[in-house]
Amino acid sequence: MILGFIGSGKITSSVVEGICNSDIKYKKIYISYRNKKISKSLKEKYKKIIILKSNQEIIDNSDWIFLSVIPSVGLKIIKKLNFKKDQKVISFISTITLSQLKKMIKKKVEIVRAIPLPPISLGEGPVPICPPNEKVKAFFNKIGSTIEIKNEKVSINFWSISGMMASYYNELNTISMWLNNKGVKKLDAQKYVTKLFLALSMDAVLNSNKDLKLLVKDSQTPKGLNEQGLKEMTKKGVYRSLTSTLNSIYKRLDN
Repeated sequence: MILGFIGSGKITSSVVEGICNSDIKYKKIYISYRNKKISKSLKEKYKKIIILKSNQEIIDNSDWIFLSVIPSVGLKIIKKLNFKKDQKVISFISTITLSQLKKMIKKKVEIVRAIPLPPISLGEGPVPICPPNEKVKAFFNKIGSTIEIKNEKVSINFWSISGMMASYYNELNTISMWLNNKGVKKLDAQKYVTKLFLALSMDAVLNSNKDLKLLVKDSQTPKGLNEQGLKEMTKKGVYRSLTSTLNSIYKRLDN
């Protein structure tokens, strides 16, 4: 199997690293020259990676094509590309629907939309795909955990959640900076905060078959610090704002 990536940004880099560090069998990986720094770094790190300057060359030489560009670029370039019959096309583009992709590609190809995030480079994280596809499911299960979604309308919910990644990292940074401003060395602060939230996330995953409200309840004691933190953040509308932001992202995607 020969894989080709149109676009060479952060998501491409993460997926390619995940592939190269997994037991996925592939002959070559062709990647775009678009981001010179990322493409050169990947080529230096992994022997089977080949950089091509032309997107059409990538399509001509690949069995599976991964579309990993921003929506505005995708709308501009995809309709100009000549895909091959029976290719698999996996799109990471957030706001271009399956019907739009079919109209732009104009060939009998299998099209699947997928939502990989940076931790896939570590072989971690869920990967929603729509529509269900056995081969694509098996592929992403080797570098993450595939979630199959039959209805594209439903998949918008998952795309919405993916838009909260930067805000999560910013929360970690804000807490780390607070510690740093209190006299803790920056790297020590970052190490403590990231390790703490990793442990909390691992505990949440282990208890994900239960109602998450139980974790909220069990992490508090009457008049304790966590009770105070939750009450103050609730009163200030932090969680209402979170829901409002998700609704706003969803509205953008559901056009």
